[in-house]
Amino acid sequence: MAGELPFEQPLLELKNKIEELRKFGADKHMDFSDEIARLEQRYEQLAAELYSNMSTAEKMQLARHPQRPTTLDYIQLIFTDFIELHGDRLYGDDLAIIGGIARLNGVPVTVVGHQKGKDTKDNIARHFGMPHPDGFRKGLRLMKQANKFKRPIITFIDTPGAYPGGAAEERGQGEAIARNLMEMASFGVPILCVVIGEGGSGGALALGVGNRVFMLENSIYSVSSPEAASSILYKDATRSKEAADAMKITSEHIKALGVVDDIIPEPRGGAHRDVQAQAEAIKQILTKHLEELSALSEKELVEDRYNKFRQIGRFTIQEGNHNHA
Repeated sequence: MAGELPFEQPLLELKNKIEELRKFGADKHMDFSDEIARLEQRYEQLAAELYSNMSTAEKMQLARHPQRPTTLDYIQLIFTDFIELHGDRLYGDDLAIIGGIARLNGVPVTVVGHQKGKDTKDNIARHFGMPHPDGFRKGLRLMKQANKFKRPIITFIDTPGAYPGGAAEERGQGEAIARNLMEMASFGVPILCVVIGEGGSGGALALGVGNRVFMLENSIYSVSSPEAASSILYKDATRSKEAADAMKITSEHIKALGVVDDIIPEPRGGAHRDVQAQAEAIKQILTKHLEELSALSEKELVEDRYNKFRQIGRFTIQEGNHNHA
């Protein structure tokens, strides 16, 4: 196992015991095959129990796992002939968002996504996946180009949120996000969005207005990070687990609320356990839905996207109280 999280420690300890017994048997020329088989059976049972009963906080840990595959990882495995394009033609080239032209099963598409770093130096360069306005504007420039040349748009969402610093605000962070929402709603090409890790607030929505929106099984999607929400609601950042439960941020919750169209299963233990298999699962669902959406006209695509977002959310009136909704 690699990069174990705190809740996975019982699995690691059991796996270490199996390895120690196997090594001891080899060194002493003794047969412990029955004992090893029993421990391996126990390992499988424990893993099944552990990963099928994860709490919201544990899923959040998996969504933020330092080895979790990034947009670039998936681009390399799902698409061919990828050409990265840089810059927003206004200010600079924000490395927290990457994008370019590629082929999906031979079909030209435009791919845009958040990009976290692989190590500390890379994360600093990419603002830990939190885009500045120039990142959102770069993404919009590429999506406008796709719309002009009738290329489908595929986005990968993985950000804690838009960059919260003063420089980002000075360059129009709110306007950049709002413009992406408005423009994406009007494009006459299929738009497919996949939440691959964290879907944080407006930073995620700026790439999330699609005809179809999907989530990986252990990803999260929220209006705010649980840490920020607990600071605001409870005046206590240490209550983030409580906030995460209350916010219903897991893929199962988000699917039940109608915010996403489908959940893409992950290998047991998370996407980082088998990146190739995870990429193949994403590719299959992208291929299926792109074929369906390609049969629609430009007007039908816009209407489909409009209707999808209009159906999200419900007003409820409690029986006996008609003063509010």
